[in-house]
Amino acid sequence: MTANIFKGKNEDEKNNLEEILEHSIEVEEDLMRSYLITAERIHDDDELKERLENFAEGNAKRTKQLIDELNENKEKK
Repeated sequence: MTANIFKGKNEDEKNNLEEILEHSIEVEEDLMRSYLITAERIHDDDELKERLENFAEGNAKRTKQLIDELNENKEKK
């Protein structure tokens, strides 16, 4: 369950928060891609490769949470 960070906010604040969430989603997705691309290029360090894949997985989870929060706000408009 996500916390409703928009509760009690006026329309301008909601739009600003939406922009922040959308930007955060882009950042998380870019980081995730970078980690995965780098992990694919590593052939001689399995431990580093695994850590990078774990970082990407964390970014994917945060991206999903941000998308859920954004969608929850849009449904309430």
